[in-house]
Amino acid sequence: MKSYYQLFFSFFLFFSYAWAEPKAQSLFNGKNLTGWTMDVPAHDKKPDLAKPFIVRDGMLVSLGKPFGHLLTEDEFENYRLIAEYRFAGKPGNCGVLVHASTLRNLYKMYPQSIEVQMNHTHAGDFWCIVENIEVPNMVKRRGAKEKWGITEGKARRILNLTDGSEKPVGEWNRMKIECLGDEVKVWVNGELVNHGHSCTAKKGKLAIQAEGSEVEFRRLDLSAIVKLSK
Repeated sequence: MKSYYQLFFSFFLFFSYAWAEPKAQSLFNGKNLTGWTMDVPAHDKKPDLAKPFIVRDGMLVSLGKPFGHLLTEDEFENYRLIAEYRFAGKPGNCGVLVHASTLRNLYKMYPQSIEVQMNHTHAGDFWCIVENIEVPNMVKRRGAKEKWGITEGKARRILNLTDGSEKPVGEWNRMKIECLGDEVKVWVNGELVNHGHSCTAKKGKLAIQAEGSEVEFRRLDLSAIVKLSK
């Protein structure tokens, strides 16, 4: 017969395993783009144009041009994404899109989504792309309320909480994005840079942009969550 200690320890192990978050899975296998699809509008008329997303030295690389998006085949909700990235040359623009759905729904280029900005020195800004999200101090961070919107010509950018969270060009940055219910929370190199709520989408595909600058990704890990990190 088990002692009280053994019973207690058995229950402890059971509940520890029951409440443990699943192990992270990599969205990139380091060899090819299996699990991803590419949408590049310029390929419609010129299918022989180079592809803007490649695998190089075990890394997923956005070459920046021609403009387009690399999207996961699967949809996700209630997750944590860890992205480790760096600008390979001259710093510029890129982004990770969460809750992506309808392709080319803005300017015949951008999929419906919320963009988590990676533009150099502005990492963590939100851009509303036919989806909306709210943050504290909306007028200060988004501009005059009458200009807000989610389509062409509207005030779609929501400034982050702090610029300058990135490391010097050439060094690796770590971006953590958590999506839970209608909230999206973002850290860059351990610093909280944005936290939005009342998002109009709660699930969708993940996407990486090709938006002018070459960016290398050495890690894209996804894990399920039941609560947001502090």
